[in-house]
Amino acid sequence: MLFNNILVVLDPNQEKQYALERAVRLVKEQNHAEKVKITAFMAVYDVAYEMSELLSTVEGDKMRDSIITQKHKDLQPILSHYQRDDIEFNTIVVWESNEADAITQAVKAEHFDLVVKYTNAKDEGLSALIFTPQDWQLLRKCPAPIMMVRNHNWDHQRRILVAVNVAENDSDHSTFNEELVQMGVNLAKDLGRGNVHLVSAYPPAAINMAIDMPEFKNEVYTESERESYLSHMEKLRQQFGIDSAHTHVEEGFPEDVIPQVAKDLQAEIVVLGTVGRRGLAAAFLGNTAEHVISRLNCNLLAIKPSDVAK
Repeated sequence: MLFNNILVVLDPNQEKQYALERAVRLVKEQNHAEKVKITAFMAVYDVAYEMSELLSTVEGDKMRDSIITQKHKDLQPILSHYQRDDIEFNTIVVWESNEADAITQAVKAEHFDLVVKYTNAKDEGLSALIFTPQDWQLLRKCPAPIMMVRNHNWDHQRRILVAVNVAENDSDHSTFNEELVQMGVNLAKDLGRGNVHLVSAYPPAAINMAIDMPEFKNEVYTESERESYLSHMEKLRQQFGIDSAHTHVEEGFPEDVIPQVAKDLQAEIVVLGTVGRRGLAAAFLGNTAEHVISRLNCNLLAIKPSDVAK
């Protein structure tokens, strides 16, 4: 089984809970005999209550507890609509203004192996996803894989696109590439999708190099880079038995190449690696992942290296 302990982030402002619907369908597609645990998560907060000087500490605590209790009750009819024999439903409601922090804490405490969250798009076409500041925080901080889903037809062409970095053969890159591809292959196996594709982008030659170095041969450099990437991609795809026609090595920057290939393939989901950072560097996901993510037009499964996620 791919996922058996899933945290679904519910949006109190949405009538239709796309994340919950996608998680339930994910369980159905896994088609496993054992029960899967789905925990519906909701963070509630009202600054007006926090700022009120009329409430004592005890009264404030009672007020928050009352709201949390009511939210738990409100979630039951929603969950009952998706009741299945192979799913055990639970709920978590917390009083917290920072949803991303609350989700991350829940993941660490309960060891969820997947977070599913809805994210909006500009329209119902192939527009890029719109991420809130809380979405970005979650992608940066959460150690578990995160599936960001849209409100569209998830059948699509049922293609999985795995973005890999085959620039080098160092052990860190190779190990993480293998983790990413294994995730894509597991999705294909467990969810009945045999259509796994790999994509990697090799950088074009810098224009100033040709200007500053007249002896520099742009065509030679580009072909050398391409051959190196193709060689590394060939080893990776053979390792997992992926068809050569399902590998895409394109010239350009990842933030341009990956979303375009996903669009051309009509991919249902892109599996993408993100690197969590600390301190000042935590403002960035690293490896251009943030730029790639903001341009995607399909669902996203973002995962961190296993040594970072622990």
